[in-house]
Amino acid sequence: MSPETLAQVLRYLPEINDPNALVGTNTADDAAVYRISDEQAIVLTVDYFTPVVDDPYYFGVIAAANSLSDVYAMGAKPLFALNVVGFPKKLPPEILATILKGGADKAREAGIPVLGGHTVDDAEPKYGMVVCGLVHPEKIVKNHPPHPGDYLILTKPLGIGVLTTGMKRGIVPENTAKKAIEVMETLNDRAAEAMIEVGVSAATDITGFGLLGHLKEMLQEEFGAEIYLTKIPVIEGAWEFAGMRVFPGGAKNNLNYLLPHLDFVGEFAEEEKLFLADPQTSGGLLIAVSQGKKEELVKKLQQKGVLAAEIGVITENKGKIVVKR
Repeated sequence: MSPETLAQVLRYLPEINDPNALVGTNTADDAAVYRISDEQAIVLTVDYFTPVVDDPYYFGVIAAANSLSDVYAMGAKPLFALNVVGFPKKLPPEILATILKGGADKAREAGIPVLGGHTVDDAEPKYGMVVCGLVHPEKIVKNHPPHPGDYLILTKPLGIGVLTTGMKRGIVPENTAKKAIEVMETLNDRAAEAMIEVGVSAATDITGFGLLGHLKEMLQEEFGAEIYLTKIPVIEGAWEFAGMRVFPGGAKNNLNYLLPHLDFVGEFAEEEKLFLADPQTSGGLLIAVSQGKKEELVKKLQQKGVLAAEIGVITENKGKIVVKR
């Protein structure tokens, strides 16, 4: 669903007046948060999608990592998960068992059990998880507000949408496909640990709306940002397929929605613009951190073996993203 369509749909939902509902549909945040005591709040999210890879096991692994990411982005600790499955009757049940094993193995890596779920007949396989976590009500990491002068840190390279589209067409070399899978299956747990230890202004994970879309959600209409194309990490081989315009349909939808909020300084090829709006699956965290804490965050991320790419800065240019080289 495009950002524009989602915004239109959410306008029809009733206003949430429960004082214990700390994060709900009134924001574009990564998960719902509900306070159950002065010291505990439940973080709950659900995500599922059609296969992004042909291998059933890695489909399960990636879908689970993607579902867990929303909880990590809120600064929470996951507790357990439930499977959400759509599966065609025409496919062998062994395929579904393999998908679920992938999800269970990734949940085990995250230190949580999968306690059940729900399955329906569907024309196309779909898989994901409901993930429940816990966080202190005063330590929730939301996607808004950042502060002018905050640095933007990205913890995974871009290029997933381009490469998975190419993989579906059978044109991506095996070694490049393997790199994309490695990025998607990597949990954001260590990145979340680092940002919790340091204390950050805001954070979100980069998924279906692409880097620019999720950055815009972080800014809303209150702040702006300046980002630098040459500082953005990219999966090796992804630019080649971007140049061939091997983009999922969502990239164009994302870019068209965001164009009124974008200012490209200098000459940018269309594929470069699309690349920044490319939908990601199980992407990294985008973190806004103050100048005084930036070096500490980068150091902790690197110590934990996590990418720490400084890609831009928050500005006072309300609602506008300036893209430079």
